[in-house]
Amino acid sequence: MNPAGSWHGWWRIYRHPKVAAQLFLAFSAGLPFLLVFSTLSAWLKQAQIDLTTIGMLAWVGLAYTLKFFWAPVVDRVRLPWLTARFGRRRSWMLLAQGGIGLGLALLAFQSPQENLAAFVWLPLLVAFSSATQDIAIDAWRIEIVPADMQGAMAAAYQLGYRIAITVAGAGALWIAADFGWTAAYLAMAALVSVGVVTTLIIDEPEAKVSRETQMQEQRVVAWVADKSHWPGSLRNAGAWFIASVVCPFVDFFTRYGARSALMILLFAGCYRLTDFTMGVMSNPFYLSIGFSLKEIAGVVKGFGLFTQLFGAVVGGIVVARYGAMRSLFIGIVLVIVTNLGFFALATADDPGLLALAAAVGADNIAMGVAGTALVAFLSGLTSPAYTATQYALFSSFYALPGKLLMGGSGWVVDQAGWPFFFMYTSALGIPALLLLALLMRRPPVPSSPSASPPRT
Repeated sequence: MNPAGSWHGWWRIYRHPKVAAQLFLAFSAGLPFLLVFSTLSAWLKQAQIDLTTIGMLAWVGLAYTLKFFWAPVVDRVRLPWLTARFGRRRSWMLLAQGGIGLGLALLAFQSPQENLAAFVWLPLLVAFSSATQDIAIDAWRIEIVPADMQGAMAAAYQLGYRIAITVAGAGALWIAADFGWTAAYLAMAALVSVGVVTTLIIDEPEAKVSRETQMQEQRVVAWVADKSHWPGSLRNAGAWFIASVVCPFVDFFTRYGARSALMILLFAGCYRLTDFTMGVMSNPFYLSIGFSLKEIAGVVKGFGLFTQLFGAVVGGIVVARYGAMRSLFIGIVLVIVTNLGFFALATADDPGLLALAAAVGADNIAMGVAGTALVAFLSGLTSPAYTATQYALFSSFYALPGKLLMGGSGWVVDQAGWPFFFMYTSALGIPALLLLALLMRRPPVPSSPSASPPRT
């Protein structure tokens, strides 16, 4: 059911009810993302907020990056009433969706000039709730279907997520241009209902415990028995922490060795520095060189959707043809080269819509190849015993350095201008290229399927 295999297969995968449900859940996952990043930055730019402040406000997105800290909580903690009624995955989805809808609705009535602090706390609520929803949806996707359907679920997720990105980007900008930002954010808050309705309809995954997990849990039981002299509450807390937090991390470092594991994490953290760093500045850049909100919505968001989907399909074909490692190399080279298209826009006297479409299209295709290769690479590193928590670790870590640099992107523009900024973002891909060369010389190979929790 690999969508990259044939065009017929690409459409046929959506006939399965759970794959169709994944489309709507992916829409729910993708909707909040731009609303606390580039769409919000366009609102702040129109409100005459300086670029340095806009860049710093992007740090609220660290909630996505740091989600691995509370992924074990989502995996293990039961919510009062909700978990008993809807199950552990759907209960966390509903709680998170409530936070997203509330944050967007409240943000709609705020003014950047009168209450800038609200543009910190409310986007933070949205981002934290959205990251929590991501954890629950990832776990649902992994658990609800067998392994041979995971490719179809990933394809559905990518399609639904991209549609949501377009709605939260082009759709919100279009509404804002005609009716104002309050109407735009209220409309986005209403669309959160798509995820709520889907969550109420879908099945809760059957809780399955793998042999590896059973072995880990038995070691935790032995650890608790060895600490019989401790207070009961302390033993329970220690057992939960070891099983939920320590084991997934120790497993990864044990299987690959400390040196290779650190190299992998360092590489993952560098791989997407370019697109994360320039992302929050994209709409301010388009506005600063003379494009209107509707032109941005039509070209960057509307046309951009098709190039994003095309890039994802190309990325799947490249991974299938060349494997994850060589695809990573192709992807990062494309990202470095195509990012210079924005340098050309920044230095042009009067860039037209065709030039904008060419730069955006090339960049989207490059990111599609690079992103697909990275997901394939990181997915292959997870242990079946800790897929959700370990993937939360990987997806959080590969975004952390980029999110930190993102906050200073406005300062770079203010100090050096747009042309230098895009030379800078292109150069940020070079460390990943060098680290990848080292990994390709000594590809990471797991030494064992699972690891034991540390002795205490």
